[in-house]
Amino acid sequence: MKITTIEVSSSATPKKHPVRDALQLLDYDGLTTVTIHTDEGVSGSSRTYFGRMPSSPAVLAKIIDEQLAPVIIGEDPAFIRLIREKLRRLTDYQGTAGLSSYGISAIDQALWDLQGRALSVPVWQLLGAQRTHIATYAMVGWLELDVPGLERVAAAAMEQGFLGVKMKVGGGPLSTDLARIAAVRNVIGPDAALMVDANQAFSYAEALRRGKAYQDLGCYWFEEPVAASDTDAHVRLAEHLDIPIAAGENRYGQQAFRDLIAGNGVGVVQPDLRRAGGITDCYEVGLMAAGFGIPYASHGGGAHIHVLAALPNTIFMESGLLPADGSVQLVDGCYPLPTGPGLSSWGG
Repeated sequence: MKITTIEVSSSATPKKHPVRDALQLLDYDGLTTVTIHTDEGVSGSSRTYFGRMPSSPAVLAKIIDEQLAPVIIGEDPAFIRLIREKLRRLTDYQGTAGLSSYGISAIDQALWDLQGRALSVPVWQLLGAQRTHIATYAMVGWLELDVPGLERVAAAAMEQGFLGVKMKVGGGPLSTDLARIAAVRNVIGPDAALMVDANQAFSYAEALRRGKAYQDLGCYWFEEPVAASDTDAHVRLAEHLDIPIAAGENRYGQQAFRDLIAGNGVGVVQPDLRRAGGITDCYEVGLMAAGFGIPYASHGGGAHIHVLAALPNTIFMESGLLPADGSVQLVDGCYPLPTGPGLSSWGG
């Protein structure tokens, strides 16, 4: 089988309900779609989402169409890691991190989807799954919500059967965070997991101060407390806090996780499919973390469910609320594995 053509398209529309974290307003729904075709008539696709910067999907589409796609025409799509390394060498001069990684990830995911469709099996079967359901929590606690709004979405998540909720922190003083956390805890009860996410908003000193307060309230993890690139700060925080530090969504490629994991700077490894490099790199990051006894949770859901199904150290998948039409149902707080070929998935 050989790759013959690659189709790329993009779109961006204003988000009906913009959401906010401690650093940014996410006000667009952007999408770049890649479809890889072969000489045997089998195709595979991927979808890369953007939450802001309406020009980004088109910029990514141009990178894929003009830089990445031409060099893999004629390649055997089964050689996914070979293609990945070829694209990394190609983009090294301009910097592989950033949108180049987004492009490599998009191609990687389309290749895995193609392999699954060629064999008529889901990708989790190709990776070697070891579980049939993935525990999940709902990311619902955005900063634009007032306390009554937070309480409503947290209650909705519990009604839909999620095992916990995640909420943003760092949008105001610590006292505001504590009041919002207390309100959510009151709604979800004492046993549900409650994660807090700072989106890199804090200095080391402020992260330490707030982390102690969050752990005193029984929060399950403290996500992205400091700049993603500051491995030393992550290590120091982990040494002084009992609450696990969750990190990784803004690291590019599996090598960017090596020092963070080996230095015990992370308590929950949390890659993002788009930035880490797709199915291949997220799976490799997860295995690296497993070797150190560190649990793995996805940033985002969707196609990530296939990686989560195969890793030995999976603890959670992230999700939004379920569709209001009831088309997706949790089983004991878990997503069942999708049964369709390729990267078919539930939720997002």
